[in-house]
Amino acid sequence: MDPDRLHHLLMDLFRTVGLVLMDRAVPGQPVSLSQLFALHELDHEAGLSQRELAERLGLEKSTVSRLAAELEADGLVRRERDPANRRLYRLEITDAGRRLHRGIASSVHARYLRWTEAMTPDEREGLALGLPALLRAMHGERTPPER
Repeated sequence: MDPDRLHHLLMDLFRTVGLVLMDRAVPGQPVSLSQLFALHELDHEAGLSQRELAERLGLEKSTVSRLAAELEADGLVRRERDPANRRLYRLEITDAGRRLHRGIASSVHARYLRWTEAMTPDEREGLALGLPALLRAMHGERTPPER
């Protein structure tokens, strides 16, 4: 495939995913993509430290600190000092955060099902083969080069 065509397709995919997640998943809900991804991680593993969450999201610790403060102010997350290491905060999703995350996830999953049902079996198979390879390449770039 022509690299320029693939580039344009990927840009369209990223833009569309952002629109689906933010504009139509939960209308009027003031949550950023980073906040949504943070809620997703915290809904699947309780008690992550801010450092652990930063690593999972590929964000700077200072960014996650601000993100956690915003989520806490909105009542979506609780931040508590780790009793074993008072320098760390542990993050717990609240019931409101869990409801928000699961509502958005349910909406996105319903769209995913409609999208994949509109594809042929060969197209779904091609996507299932190509996406893991693309993600592997993308994750490889997030790792700093060894010296």
